[in-house]
Amino acid sequence: MLNLSNVYVQYGNRILLDSVNFVIKPGERVGLVGRNGAGKSTLLKIIAGEMTPHEGNVVCPTHFTLGYLHQDMLIPKGKTVIDETMTAFSEILELEKELHRIEQELTVREDYDSDDYSKLIEQMGDLTDHLHHLGSATTQADAEKVLGGLGFSSADVNRLTDEFSGGWQMRIELAKMLLRQPDLLLLDEPTNHLDIESILWLENWLFNYPGMVIVISHDRRFLDEVTNRTAEIVLGKIHDYKAAYSKYVELSSDRREQMQNAYENQQRVIADRERTINRFMAKATKTKMAQSMQKQLDKMERIEIDDMDTSTMKLRFPDAPRSGEVVAEAENLSKHYGKLKVLEHVDFKLLRGERVAFVGQNGQGKTTLAKILISAEPASSGKATLGHNIKIGYYAQNQAETLDPKLTLLQTMENNSPEEMRTKLRSILGAFLFSGQDVDKRVSALSGGERARLALACMLLRPFNLLLLDEPTNHLDMLSKDVLKQALIDYNGTLLVVSHDREFLSGLTHRTIEFRDHHLFEYLGDINYFLEKRKLDNMRDVEKRTKTGGNAASDQGVVVLGTDEKKNLQRIVHKHEKRIADLESELGVFEKQMSDPEFYNRAESNDKIKKYNNLKAELEAIYAEWEAAVERLG
Repeated sequence: MLNLSNVYVQYGNRILLDSVNFVIKPGERVGLVGRNGAGKSTLLKIIAGEMTPHEGNVVCPTHFTLGYLHQDMLIPKGKTVIDETMTAFSEILELEKELHRIEQELTVREDYDSDDYSKLIEQMGDLTDHLHHLGSATTQADAEKVLGGLGFSSADVNRLTDEFSGGWQMRIELAKMLLRQPDLLLLDEPTNHLDIESILWLENWLFNYPGMVIVISHDRRFLDEVTNRTAEIVLGKIHDYKAAYSKYVELSSDRREQMQNAYENQQRVIADRERTINRFMAKATKTKMAQSMQKQLDKMERIEIDDMDTSTMKLRFPDAPRSGEVVAEAENLSKHYGKLKVLEHVDFKLLRGERVAFVGQNGQGKTTLAKILISAEPASSGKATLGHNIKIGYYAQNQAETLDPKLTLLQTMENNSPEEMRTKLRSILGAFLFSGQDVDKRVSALSGGERARLALACMLLRPFNLLLLDEPTNHLDMLSKDVLKQALIDYNGTLLVVSHDREFLSGLTHRTIEFRDHHLFEYLGDINYFLEKRKLDNMRDVEKRTKTGGNAASDQGVVVLGTDEKKNLQRIVHKHEKRIADLESELGVFEKQMSDPEFYNRAESNDKIKKYNNLKAELEAIYAEWEAAVERLG
């Protein structure tokens, strides 16, 4: 059991945690929710022992173990993925080392009857039993199983950790924590860098986890699947609900409504009594009664309504300078990373004013194509071009992580600002809820959501007509996501957004491109239209991998074909149409012969019937291939 007692944290004039009390027991999986900057990450740091509160303390049992996954984890370089992951079994590795030492010593000693020799034999037996209890025989298999669940291939586990991005390195740290199985897991936005397959695997793992879990996440579905309790931080206080996220939303709303009704009723009672007291005080005969009523009123326990933090950032993108009609274009484009094929002969055109969503499972090339279009990454073959007078606004998946942690908020803005905007920087920061002393904070002191807001603020300093956003909602709370979405709806330039968030994409774009099996599939509608056409219930179904891969002939979207593939399909269609005409002509001759009753009395009739059936079967097969090719061509 973990117990937080009267935890108090204050920054300047702002009380972040106001004498918070909180208890978590084995088997409880808590979703920690609240606005960006409400104190969620601070609370995790205090529990993890990385930060000391100004008042109060954290009490946990002796030999209590804890794993803390946060957004700024660093992994040692120079080790393979599997070797680094195996450090999770440090106790087992030390015991195995000691066992090996004893075994080596026993091979050279000959004092078989001595007490020392007997003690070594006894130690070896104890170590062997302890290692068996810890599961030493399956450590390598367990490590590979967890790494596989988090998205690493069998080839990846022998690559150096240096070769992986920050998001993949975070997966390695997560794997190590899961393998250690601590008494308490603290997870700060664990799904930000996971694809849907890994998220589903992690959900299942955490649901069956025997220890305690506290998780911060803005993924509602993940919280619903994993947690059985929700703790909401609002203006320094914790409100505790014995329910997962969706149920908590209902309970929280009901609670606030009941409190509001009780408050309003009490205020009416107080007002009535005060009027009575004032009336009685004016009469000498009733002064004592009035004084008695006043004492009773003073003793009344007043109902207080929790203030709701409904403040939101104010976001409006600058007007877009006029661009050419074609904003960006890819022709016969392919992208390979060594032997890994990501995109294969794809074509894509983005026109002025279009609003396009890129969707699909991780690793299918969404971010890759976006970067190639804006010349942030080269293509392996084919070409990508930008149109006339294109000014790019780009929010990368890790945009918030690229901010210099040593700089203050104001210095960060100054480094990104043209001279003419310098006088407006404080007011822009204020619009993003950074006011007063906040502007002098260092970036390192910000939460993930606050860094995301700062990165968005930096984007407002220059006008652009092509806005490319790659997973912009990862760190934003629910209200901030709504503000960003409205600002994008009002934006008058060209929009390209990569996202897996259905709620955010709904109604935002007019064209949806699905990335699957190295190709692009186009749907002329928003995300809801796309899901309806693909007969899918949600974005998770889109991103799940299938063993057979996509089947373009059965999809209801329009595949965006590369030039070579298009020419090849046109050749197939032309060849099959000619063959279909020849087969139908041959079959016509046979059918004319077979219409004669005497035909069946001739010796060659059986051979001709057999040939007729073979030709008919070939025609059906050719027709099927022709239909598939025509469907691919659209």
